[in-house]
Amino acid sequence: MVATLDDTKRSAIATKLADMKALQQLLIQNEQLFLKETNDSEISKRFQDMLNDDQKNMGILETVIVQYGVHGEPKDTIKQMVEKLGQLMQGSELSLYEKVFQHELLKHQQVMSGLTIHKASQKVGADVMAAIGPLNTINFENRAHQEQLKGVLEILGVRELTGQEADQGIWARVQDAMAAFSGVVGSVVTQNTDKQDMNIQDLIRMDHAKVNTLFTELLASNDPQKIQEYFGQIYKDLSAHSEAEEEVVYPRVRPFYGENDTQELYDEQADMKQKLDEIKAIDPSSSQFKDKIKQLMDVVGDHIRQEESTMFAAIRNNLSTQESEQLSTEFKAAKSKIAEKMAK
Repeated sequence: MVATLDDTKRSAIATKLADMKALQQLLIQNEQLFLKETNDSEISKRFQDMLNDDQKNMGILETVIVQYGVHGEPKDTIKQMVEKLGQLMQGSELSLYEKVFQHELLKHQQVMSGLTIHKASQKVGADVMAAIGPLNTINFENRAHQEQLKGVLEILGVRELTGQEADQGIWARVQDAMAAFSGVVGSVVTQNTDKQDMNIQDLIRMDHAKVNTLFTELLASNDPQKIQEYFGQIYKDLSAHSEAEEEVVYPRVRPFYGENDTQELYDEQADMKQKLDEIKAIDPSSSQFKDKIKQLMDVVGDHIRQEESTMFAAIRNNLSTQESEQLSTEFKAAKSKIAEKMAK
């Protein structure tokens, strides 16, 4: 039985990511409802922009969860809260102002969850930081949404209380607040993930970066238990990655990448799987263990170089942006299904 890094800390992060996904779906549902309930063109535009961001961010969040590689379920309390708030948003008990107020609180919760995961990952491991990196985009945009929602609430609140329009200048103050926030944290936030689905090259490259980080952490450790745990995560990540590639990616690229080059990728992964199984049978405290790991690193390194040079070039030259993003969606789905099967 291969030990993995699904320890208490990592499992807690997996649960928090699952909580965020449940809340993200509620945010999307809320914004769809708000668009139906307001006739104000300015407010509608802001809700539409938020909805577009949140739908994209759901894709990013799903990518982070798959890359993280540890399965988690949302807490029962989160499930109950989402269900109750969903019913309130659908009903007529709350005014639009009150619904948007609850929505802003959800945004705050989502921001704090994302920031907490980021800070916790710094304590747990560099491979976790590599996996959750794209979460920074969601954190930044949710914080910006909070500022936008403050302006919406001011307008709706004044209308509800007085039946009149609020004074002008609200949006200017909101923009100033957002600009100040951007100046403070924009330089350290990943903002280049601006679409719902990365292309297949980006997704595969993220897997490569994570496993290389795990190799580095393993070789730097002298604790047999931690070494075994790092190897367990490597075993799980490489197994899910290779099976998903063989199921989705390689059959798609074979017609333009070539029979021989594609077969070489299959052969390299067969060699990799054999070495993984060999290492699994070795005591992590044995002097042989790290020697075998270095042999595995050589095989994986050669495989990565081929994929990131010639295969990626073939994909760029033969698939459209939309086709590459669709392939990444299929790869992500296959990897998620494989990981869930392995977890069981």
